[in-house]
Amino acid sequence: MKKGIVIVCNLDTRGEDIAFVGPLIRERGHEPILLDFSMEEPPPFPGDIRTEEVAARGGLPIEAVREKYRSDRDAATNNQIRGAAAIVGDLMRQGRVHGVIGIGGGTATLVATSIMRTLPFGMPKLMASPMAAHPAYIDKYVGTKDITMHHTVLDIVKMNPLLRAQIVNAVGAICGMVEMTQGTDIRFDKPCVAVSSFGFGEMAVQAALGMLEQAGFTPIVCHAQGKGDRAMEEMIRDGAFHGVLDLCIGGVIEHLFQGNRDPGPERLLAAVETGIPMVLAPCGLDILSYGGRPDMLEKTKDRPQYVQDKLRVQVRTTAEELRQAADVIAERLNRAKGPWTFLVPAQGWSSLDKAGRPIHDPAADAAFVERLRAKLADPRRVHQLDLHLYTAEFARAAVDEFAALYRGARAPAQPVAA
Repeated sequence: MKKGIVIVCNLDTRGEDIAFVGPLIRERGHEPILLDFSMEEPPPFPGDIRTEEVAARGGLPIEAVREKYRSDRDAATNNQIRGAAAIVGDLMRQGRVHGVIGIGGGTATLVATSIMRTLPFGMPKLMASPMAAHPAYIDKYVGTKDITMHHTVLDIVKMNPLLRAQIVNAVGAICGMVEMTQGTDIRFDKPCVAVSSFGFGEMAVQAALGMLEQAGFTPIVCHAQGKGDRAMEEMIRDGAFHGVLDLCIGGVIEHLFQGNRDPGPERLLAAVETGIPMVLAPCGLDILSYGGRPDMLEKTKDRPQYVQDKLRVQVRTTAEELRQAADVIAERLNRAKGPWTFLVPAQGWSSLDKAGRPIHDPAADAAFVERLRAKLADPRRVHQLDLHLYTAEFARAAVDEFAALYRGARAPAQPVAA
């Protein structure tokens, strides 16, 4: 089946170097749609979607874009991003676009990935760029979206055999993706439940997955390492999930104290504001991730640590840090539009937090629970269980509680007796 593939590039500086990409896609049996967002000079040849069209759709004539490129490059770039994203969105709704490939350097990578981030989950998106491995920028390019970055190593300047090999590989990748993709219309025959997870809570999570399936749900695991739980929040807002088993909420404290797993300032808020049922547990609140951070490791050198490797060092949280996390969590849960329960495993919150291990600190954990209950409008929703989180028994309790909340939320309201 013939598929439409948008090629995003700036033809004014890269046109001659990627002119062969369209024919490669056509030879594969697909329709190339060359989108030119050139801002500096008139291109050597026009795109299928001309830069004049992109500029006008963004709100400015191309002459103004070229002028701003010299005096206010950010404004020019944002105009082209707006225009290109709107045009690609129209083509997608018309059924003409099945994948997007970007090719170029820093500006092209910014423009192309910005367009890609507006497209739905599941649509093939690939960026071929020497910026694909740049640690300072990769988060801005990819964020929480399903964008594949192809590291060309070489700059996209003056075609040569080594560069051509990389571009051909990238074109092969996007063609293969559009041929194999299931598309964006992803359907589930059971309610979907987001499950936050990371290594120190893995035993409970793994056990919970099978239990959720047995209870009639489709569990979707989100890795709570910062990006994964941020993506989970976004997908909850997009309506992807019917509930959340949020066992690993350590991102709250990571954000407060600048840990490596910081998901941003909105952790928990998506479920709170959309009203989907949620069961929470404190896995991850017992540690802060400071690996590779000499400044933070020096600041916390007197605390118990667990060293996995030089990039993964977990530092025990204090009672005061946990009280501050409890304040934030309570404030958010007090605004919840839907049902929730917070389960506290009294024997420990992670595989590191066990009796006899350095990270184990029952007094600090108790300080969190005390403050959480004090700040909640309904402290009865905090259930303390004589279990350890890193067990199948805790998973059983969490899944049973979630199923009860979900059934209760779905049950029709009972008429009030006269």
